[in-house]
Amino acid sequence: MHADDERDFREFAAARMESLRGLAYLSCGDWQVAEDAVSTALTRLYVRWRRVSAPDSYARTMVVRAAIDEKRRPWRRERPSSNGMPDVPLDDRTADTDERLRVTAALRKVPARQRAAIVLRYYEGLSVEETASALGCREGTVKSQTMRGLATLRSLLSNERIRLIERDIREESHVVRPAGRT
Repeated sequence: MHADDERDFREFAAARMESLRGLAYLSCGDWQVAEDAVSTALTRLYVRWRRVSAPDSYARTMVVRAAIDEKRRPWRRERPSSNGMPDVPLDDRTADTDERLRVTAALRKVPARQRAAIVLRYYEGLSVEETASALGCREGTVKSQTMRGLATLRSLLSNERIRLIERDIREESHVVRPAGRT
């Protein structure tokens, strides 16, 4: 790789690292797995850097796929015996942070493909077409996976008194608000 290409790649990776990490975390629900997924994706991008015409799209696609793949690995399903005691969550005193934690926990319970569609559409702000390209599926599949994922998320969040605002799937974003607030 030429020095200019390497410099461009380093600048790209530095500028997008946190965004890609957040995308991976929302795709898999585990910070360590998210970091592994970003590392894997950036390693693959580095090798193909000169041939990739849209590095942002390529990186997003690779991060989501790597995050899903990491969760499927057999050693990720193993549970050490020290995990016998559940972690005790600490209450956060700010309502927004507490709500974000509940939404994130509910998002972790949504199936992987549906979660990926939701994250790409509403966290990354991609269109249906861009999401279909990133997931390697048809636009209709993106729409159905998104709607099923949102239905699952609504069901999970209804117990938490958080509701997702109903919007047409053709719109670019959904808004998450606590019940009772407008």
